[in-house]
Amino acid sequence: MPGWNQFGKYRQIDRPLVTLLGIVNHNWKILEMVIKERKVVIVGQGYVGLPVAMRAVEVGYTVVGVDLDKNRIDSLNLGESYVDDISNMQLQFALDSGRYIATTDYEEVDGFGIAIITVPTPLRESLPDLTFIEDSGRSLAAHLTAGAVVVLESTTYPGTTEELLVPILESGSGLTAGTDFHVGYSPERIDPGNKTWGFVETPKVVSGINAESLQHVQRFYNDLVDQTVPVSTPKEAELTKLLENTFRHVNIALVNELAIFANQLGVNVWESIEAASTKPFGFMKFTPGPGVGGHCLPVDPSYLSWQVRRKLGQNFRFVELANDINDNMPNYVVQRMVELLNEEGKAVNGSGVLLLGLAYKKNTGDIREAPSLRVAELLRGMGAKISAVDSHVESHRWPGGVTNSTLSEKSVDEADIIVLLTDHDDLSYDLLDRNGAVVLDTKNRLAGGKIHTL
Repeated sequence: MPGWNQFGKYRQIDRPLVTLLGIVNHNWKILEMVIKERKVVIVGQGYVGLPVAMRAVEVGYTVVGVDLDKNRIDSLNLGESYVDDISNMQLQFALDSGRYIATTDYEEVDGFGIAIITVPTPLRESLPDLTFIEDSGRSLAAHLTAGAVVVLESTTYPGTTEELLVPILESGSGLTAGTDFHVGYSPERIDPGNKTWGFVETPKVVSGINAESLQHVQRFYNDLVDQTVPVSTPKEAELTKLLENTFRHVNIALVNELAIFANQLGVNVWESIEAASTKPFGFMKFTPGPGVGGHCLPVDPSYLSWQVRRKLGQNFRFVELANDINDNMPNYVVQRMVELLNEEGKAVNGSGVLLLGLAYKKNTGDIREAPSLRVAELLRGMGAKISAVDSHVESHRWPGGVTNSTLSEKSVDEADIIVLLTDHDDLSYDLLDRNGAVVLDTKNRLAGGKIHTL
């Protein structure tokens, strides 16, 4: 037999066997490369990361979902989804397949071929906080190997991928981006609760730091979604996301301010909006509300405004005006509540207030930056007794000082005023009509004698 003999000397191996072993070794290397390419790490298992993870598993990838929130990881491993767009059945399928692991431990990411970063990018004292991107980049860099692909999906200002993330990855790995490994940016476009345009159906903007990186990034997302839209560099992709959300932010601010003035003028703004929306061109429908929430609208336009001020020394006036209007809508909601209670001969202090919906968007549980939090804060400061109904919000994310209630005859009877902040479909709205409660409806969902709209 060829190999090492008992004297430590290597025996000659026949040429045909050498050839056979070479073929086996070559095929094994190919197999290793295929396995690596099919291992995807998704950092962040929230409203963006979890849908991406489930879709990747569905099309055959092996996925490691990393999240530092232990409560969420525990829920995922029990097959309990906290993201409304992902059912428990979908999650259980992924777990049962053996191709999905949810963990807080970065040691599980060894040997990854693709890493997607979907972490939050909040504002801290009106300044962008990229700590989560930086931490994710450093953690991934320690496990980065040649040929791997890293894609940032978190919303941020133009230049973040190339100026911040790439140096972190290179420093921590000793590899060169664009040569040894590939980097790109693809803005998330998840619209929670949208049954028509889900992750798969929504076109995905993709980019890379060079042509080869773009090729790898696009190839991955082509497996996941119906259509990809390549752009020339990550900067254009980063600006695309900010443009989309700034457009919405500014137009929502327009109708919010219009709603305030229309109420003072005695005009039904909702009826005017519906009438205007019948025009088949030149108009897009936006509706008023108690403010904006989630990660996108209260945050993303400010990233663009900050970058314009930092790089160009100028103010992005549209964004700053929209921020001012939308940030003050919760104050206006409370002002209207005070007026309605006064009409009933009641003070806010000691009154029972029932908030319907805490999440920033209907049929989701996302409470990040939700206007309900500011409404509750203002009411607490005025001495109100606050309870709320929202079956979508996770218990460990429930705001302090707000009693978790249900919408029932009892809760309606005990409330001096009810405020509809988020019009979830699972709320029993007929109770409000039957009981004749005083209601401030910020969504124009209800009708009746004591129903008041913004």
